Amino acid sequence: MPKPYLLVLFYSRQGATKKLAQLIGRGIEDNDKFEARIRTVPSVSPDTKPSSPPVPEEGAIFCSQDDLRNCTGLAIGSPTRFGNMSAPLKYFIDCTGSIWASGDLINKPFVTFTSSNSLHGGQESTLLTMSIPMLHHGMIYCGIPFSEPSLSRTRTGGSPYGATHFTGSNDNLEISKDESDSCIALGKRLAHLSERLM
Repeated sequence: MPKPYLLVLFYSRQGATKKLAQLIGRGIEDNDKFEARIRTVPSVSPDTKPSSPPVPEEGAIFCSQDDLRNCTGLAIGSPTRFGNMSAPLKYFIDCTGSIWASGDLINKPFVTFTSSNSLHGGQESTLLTMSIPMLHHGMIYCGIPFSEPSLSRTRTGGSPYGATHFTGSNDNLEISKDESDSCIALGKRLAHLSERLM
């Protein structure tokens, strides 16, 4: 029987959000009951049609509706776009009406993560707005509790609403230790809660 998986679904333009996804995946796989299935979404063109090739040339493969439908839990991440998720991720989520109608995600836990160029660039609103469609799917939102020491130490990214990274104006893709610790802790928490809710 295949091992259940937790889906790490993200869109990344410069690579910072992708690094957060990989760290969350590491936290998930600390729990040997789960596989971390890391998936991305294609870019979209101005007329909101996917504009990438059918199969990415490198990195994570594109997420399918079945990847989302059959996950045991979800981590969803995007760069911050004016306090909201990116258009490619929103386009993918907007096309999940059949999953909503079937109720396949009800009572499954989810977490959110993001990155931005400015420290106060809408990270927390992005985390919260990404949660709204997942709450409509009946999922259970979980963040990072303040018992996680990285939240109190961080001078870069980090939030009780989810994992974050602050790139700064130089597009610093180096994830700080506190940001890394928060991502791994979030992945572990998602796995723990998914196991409890199975």
